[in-house]
Amino acid sequence: MIPVNRPLLGAEEKEAVLKVLDSGILTNKEGKGPMVSEFEKKFAAYVKVKHAIAMNSGTAALHAALLALDLKHDEEVIIPSFTFIATASMILHVGAKPVFVDIDPDIYTISPHEVKKVLTSKTKAIIPVHLYGHPADLDPLKEFAADQNLVIIEDACQAHGATYKRQQVGSIGDLACFSFYPSKNMTTGEGGMLTTNDDEIAEKIRMIINHGEKGAYQTVRLGHNFRMPEISAAIGSVQIDKLPQFLARRRKNVQQLSTLIGQNPYIQLPIVKDWATHSWYLFTIRIPQNPGNLSRDAFIEKMRAAGIGTAVYYKPPLHLIPYFKKLFNFQGGEFPETEKATREVVSLPVHPGVTDEEITYIGKKVNEILK
Repeated sequence: MIPVNRPLLGAEEKEAVLKVLDSGILTNKEGKGPMVSEFEKKFAAYVKVKHAIAMNSGTAALHAALLALDLKHDEEVIIPSFTFIATASMILHVGAKPVFVDIDPDIYTISPHEVKKVLTSKTKAIIPVHLYGHPADLDPLKEFAADQNLVIIEDACQAHGATYKRQQVGSIGDLACFSFYPSKNMTTGEGGMLTTNDDEIAEKIRMIINHGEKGAYQTVRLGHNFRMPEISAAIGSVQIDKLPQFLARRRKNVQQLSTLIGQNPYIQLPIVKDWATHSWYLFTIRIPQNPGNLSRDAFIEKMRAAGIGTAVYYKPPLHLIPYFKKLFNFQGGEFPETEKATREVVSLPVHPGVTDEEITYIGKKVNEILK
């Protein structure tokens, strides 16, 4: 089976891990061991921000970001419904309320027009998700934020290396969160990173990830243990050096596959805005619903039978996941573009481990199945 995504780890990562094991320093009480410090420095330089703070997951980064805002119980955070559950569940974990909105159907990211409709005096933050590796349209959101004193938290967990108007995602909002889960454009096994240019936020985050301590046994706010282990950071420090070549290979695979299937009338290729650089975490096509054609789900079954991994991100959308549907009494139909995308999208393998021959095979099978 050709997987939709898989980590690429080599001799360099193994050597880095062994150096950590030989050193005997597996973690650091302040979350600033030598490998963590090196990884943070490299990542900050890549994203072009003042602060990069390593954590043990992207979910932890989102949680810490929201904790740093000191949100009150009835305050609101606006998010798209078309995203991974962590974007919403971390809002509930800090006692605030997620407010879902619909997406821009071209790029699957939060619709600024829909955001404007739900802004209230209780709105305190917006979390645009750079879905599949395509950045959200941030300038309109920054305008709303400036007018109403809102915080922008970029959810860049799927967008390492993407740019918005030539600026790295993760450097544009007030703070941003990345994930290093094994399927992502780069990995630490499990891990996350928070980036910001705000010194005060960075100081808060460093306390939050280490039990709220300002010094040894000097807890001044509620915190967690969100520290990244040294082994994870050692892997990340190697992977960040490889990220440009990983992205280049993804782009090559996307170009080759797009050429092979671009004339197929039964699919819609991904759209990339002229202000964006897509990092191609996922190559997501649409198979529009048509009673005379093969359904999206039938297409997936045939592709898997041919040994080609496919995936649907996300089905169902957050507002129709049982927990949120019950909590907020959603009935379906609230966010039509999100629900339509859920029925039509499917992601195909373009990760750096996919060979030219495999891309050719994938394109051939897509065209055979949707003929």
